[in-house]
Amino acid sequence: MSPSRSSPTLIVFSLWLLIFAASSQIMIISPILPRIGEELGIAESVLGTLISAYSLMVGAFAIIAGPISDKIGRRRILLLGSGLMTVALLMHHFVVGYYSFLAVRVGAGLAGGILSGSAVAYVGDYFPYNRRGWATGWVMSGMAAGQIAGIPLGIVLAGSFGFRAPFYLFSAAMGMTCILIWFRVPQPDVRRTEGRLSVGRAIAGYKTLLGRKDIASATVAYFLMFMGVSLFVVYLPYWLEQDLGVTPGAIAIMFVVGGIANVLTGPQAGRLSDRIGRKRIVILSSLGLAVVMTLTTWVVRDVTSAYILFFLTMVLVAMRISPFSALLTALVSDDRRGSLMSLAVAIGQVGFAMGAALAGPLYTRFGFAADTVLGAIAVVAMAAVVGYLVPEPKVESAAAPVASAAD
Repeated sequence: MSPSRSSPTLIVFSLWLLIFAASSQIMIISPILPRIGEELGIAESVLGTLISAYSLMVGAFAIIAGPISDKIGRRRILLLGSGLMTVALLMHHFVVGYYSFLAVRVGAGLAGGILSGSAVAYVGDYFPYNRRGWATGWVMSGMAAGQIAGIPLGIVLAGSFGFRAPFYLFSAAMGMTCILIWFRVPQPDVRRTEGRLSVGRAIAGYKTLLGRKDIASATVAYFLMFMGVSLFVVYLPYWLEQDLGVTPGAIAIMFVVGGIANVLTGPQAGRLSDRIGRKRIVILSSLGLAVVMTLTTWVVRDVTSAYILFFLTMVLVAMRISPFSALLTALVSDDRRGSLMSLAVAIGQVGFAMGAALAGPLYTRFGFAADTVLGAIAVVAMAAVVGYLVPEPKVESAAAPVASAAD
């Protein structure tokens, strides 16, 4: 039975912890790719597929989970996904080679697909539109906390105890999330999908969503957003270590610097977007990010310059994600929000997987500069799509829905 009462702050913290654990276990792969390759004897050119496999599974299962969450409620999906993710992360203990690692990442991707979009969809259910920027900003700052604490700690653990150790840490955090959701996160009393849930109805629902110009454009923007980020970030630590001689410890500190930038920027960008609108912030930050990405290989020559550039990169990334996510929650009604967010995340994960898969061959053949330029092109394209094709919803002032006692 769902908790009938809980403070908005505790709800935001529970969702924050979920994002922290889920995003940290994804982000840790990139900085420890060299350790994984060394310990398991995996070729450099295929390391990126370990990231792609996760992203593709997230995309596939997000499509399935979206209509289910619209039918059974966001709370149950959060419980199911956090429980499965806890187990999947523990399964990294049994990895012995490339294929076994690929298998556990597929399992984690299944759980990630169930969770995908659920935290933001819950924010859309519980908070009115003119408060969603604030709530989404704090929830999504869980990713930044992962950079500040989770990722550096994971790098240290991987270096001291092997690459499996970080996944034990994030499994414990996800287990705590599951407990918090069970006891403290209610099901908002919002409209749900009526009638029997079936594959045919789910497919028809997605066709209806994609038949709308604004929804189709928003999902394309999500694809480009994730593709641009993955092209840039997947091989950034590898480039710093192999070409510039930056140590793993220094890379860990770089992620701390980036996380601080994210924490300082994300909630403020979300709050600002509640007042002046989402699109303006998304477009300006995307254009700025494209410039910074393109200049990376020209201006980064040592650890200090890498820290400065990564700080700017994370400021601009944080300025996009909270406002854009809040914008998406208002494009559809309550009973379609889970489907939309899952669809957007699924397509975004396909973009992330494509970017990660392209990043490896581009890096080995042309160098990291090719990754940065293609990533910048994707970011500029996202800004154009948002600017011309995605509308700015009208601000609502309704109170947050009460918790439902039925769940």
